Amino acid sequence: QVQLVESGGGSVQPGGSLRLSCVASGMDFSIIGMGWYRQAPGKVRELVAHITRAGSTNYADSVKGRFTISRDNAESTVYLQMNNLKPEDTAVYLCNIGPVPLVNIWGQGTQVTVSS
Repeated sequence: QVQLVESGGGSVQPGGSLRLSCVASGMDFSIIGMGWYRQAPGKVRELVAHITRAGSTNYADSVKGRFTISRDNAESTVYLQMNNLKPEDTAVYLCNIGPVPLVNIWGQGTQVTVSS
């Protein structure tokens, strides 16, 4: 059974930073591309960043240059370093297979709130 557990969210002021973590279990993590997604109230869930099994990365234009996705295959963990956070980054952040998620394995996500 695949399980994804996100952590690291919180409340920060604009310009602040957070590092999100997602630990995966129940799958062969090292051979799977992973993605970070976010869902803001009233908005469609969107792909923020994804990383291939080889380590190549892609980002949504809205976060390019501010967010960095990385992975540790030994720990079955994918990270999202978020710098220079903006109020529009406020959302629940979730990880899943990337760039196309599997609908039946979403975790609880972690809340990120950016406000002054």
